[in-house]
Amino acid sequence: MGRFIARRLMQLVPTLFGLSILLFIWPRQLPGGPETALLGDRGTPEQLVLIRQSLGLDEPLIVQYGKFLERLARFDLGTSISTRRPVLTEFADRFPATVELTVTAMIIAIGLGIPLGYLAARHRGSILDQLSVGWSLLGVCVPIFFLGYVLKAVGAENLGWFPSTGRQDPTIDATHVTGFYVLDGLLTQEWDASLDALWHLVLPGLTLASIPLAAIVRITRASVIEVLGTEHVRTAEAKGLTDAVLRRRHVLRNAMLPVSTTIGLMTGTLLSGAVLTETVFAFAGIGAFLAQAISELDYPVLMGFILFIALIYVLVNLVVDVSYGLIDPRIRVR
Repeated sequence: MGRFIARRLMQLVPTLFGLSILLFIWPRQLPGGPETALLGDRGTPEQLVLIRQSLGLDEPLIVQYGKFLERLARFDLGTSISTRRPVLTEFADRFPATVELTVTAMIIAIGLGIPLGYLAARHRGSILDQLSVGWSLLGVCVPIFFLGYVLKAVGAENLGWFPSTGRQDPTIDATHVTGFYVLDGLLTQEWDASLDALWHLVLPGLTLASIPLAAIVRITRASVIEVLGTEHVRTAEAKGLTDAVLRRRHVLRNAMLPVSTTIGLMTGTLLSGAVLTETVFAFAGIGAFLAQAISELDYPVLMGFILFIALIYVLVNLVVDVSYGLIDPRIRVR
């Protein structure tokens, strides 16, 4: 297994190298170059010269690229134009919120999606199957911001069951240790703070889970139907194996490869910034910060975000590859 993971890690090197080249070239293709993007249209010629010198833009490209790689190795992503704080610091402050929201959404999507997809496949053509397929189509078609506003209006404003914005009630004197509010409450035994943070995750979590839930239901259903038609499953059924043994050993294990791919890609997508969901619910995560950066043309934040997305997808793909090896040991030797 160790050699399998090492091979996958080596395959990521060209991807990261290509990404570094794209990130190096992109700001230099902006109108007026990166110095104009940082100073704006009101920058004086003297300021432009000074910032070019400070950024090393007057040096040969190969030297600039070498220094760019050196900064990336130090995780130096620059300084945000809007907040005047290091981009990495801004991401570190907001990353726990996005992780909590993403984990909540994926727990909902996986916890409901795989059982619904399996049951829909086992009872193909039934009312349950039709309802599952219909709801999955609806989950893909309904815009996520519209669903967020509907859930917010019904669950928070009309019924008053859930809070409408934020991560935690500001009147609660909670101790924040890790930045993960639910976990902080558990670590400090402030149960009311942990429960309140969890309650704040319900509506945005349901909103963010809509698309991955729909995808997981459809992929699980299609994959299980395909596996149920294979010869070894029909043979196992003919031998009289119980439904639990058949499901665990022969159906779900073989059907999980495409499902794990979908889960991995969806997790990467959600972690890279749930912009619309965080904006609707005023959830102080990376997605909300990115929306602000786009409106203010904060290029260092946008560059850091691109790098963040790429790293997330690289790591998620590695986890998916490792899960392939665990689900089907034959993949390790290919």
